[in-house]
Amino acid sequence: MYKILTKRELNDTVTMMEVEAPLIAAKAKAGQFIIFRVDEYGERIPLTVAGTDMERGAVMIIFQKVGKGTQRLGALEVGDAILDFVGPLGRPSALEGYEHACVVGGGVGCAIAYPSAKELHAQGTEVTVIAGFRSKDIVILEDEFRTIADELHITTDDGSYGTKGFVTDKLKELITQRETEGRPPFDLVVAIGPVVMMKFVAKLTAEYGIKTLVSLNPIMVDGTGMCGGCRVTVNNEIKFACVDGPEFDGHQVDFDELILRNNMYRDQESKGKPHYCRIGLTTAKDEEE
Repeated sequence: MYKILTKRELNDTVTMMEVEAPLIAAKAKAGQFIIFRVDEYGERIPLTVAGTDMERGAVMIIFQKVGKGTQRLGALEVGDAILDFVGPLGRPSALEGYEHACVVGGGVGCAIAYPSAKELHAQGTEVTVIAGFRSKDIVILEDEFRTIADELHITTDDGSYGTKGFVTDKLKELITQRETEGRPPFDLVVAIGPVVMMKFVAKLTAEYGIKTLVSLNPIMVDGTGMCGGCRVTVNNEIKFACVDGPEFDGHQVDFDELILRNNMYRDQESKGKPHYCRIGLTTAKDEEE
């Protein structure tokens, strides 16, 4: 069992927790993730490692309460425990050797973008952060980003906070501004958020020839490459996000295919229907709920 050490509500739907998992805390790096199950009846849910504290053996996770599993997790309090907490999984972010990076986060994707920005800052990279949200009331991690970013730009769709507009608008503005002022161009963009956002960030940076990393969130079950559920097409080759990623070159990802695959169970998710396993593993507990 893995004890919850701290809990903090970042807004009405997003929660930050620290979970006691010393072996994971000792090894996890930026870009990697864990898979948790609240109890023996819970589904397996992947979450990016948002931070670690090796001295306390703590692993930070940030999640949005949108489905049954994350709602169950969000209902737990400090001192409660989670049954399964497995990791670190996936490949660490490849962030070495860059001098001027722009980290672009969208919504809850900012929780995944934060450890990448923090790692870049720690190695001496100039870090510009663009954090985009629908409105002011769902802004998260502003204070945390300010401690590690040389520049922080917050955008909101409705203009209720920061700059009105999309992250792509701000990114294009900053690229142009650096050219006009004679400042070194970005040599890396890290984009993490909704798939459509990452698609258009990659489309924009391709015009300027800027290396772009994206963190993909396909359907995932086991996290070890055996189920094949997280397959994505990158550079016309099949890859598995859980073992080959989750980060990939954004200019090589087939985003349209990823969007279609992520929408496969949209109806079931919206109606809250249980998923019945075709190999006979659905339990009476699942049927009751």
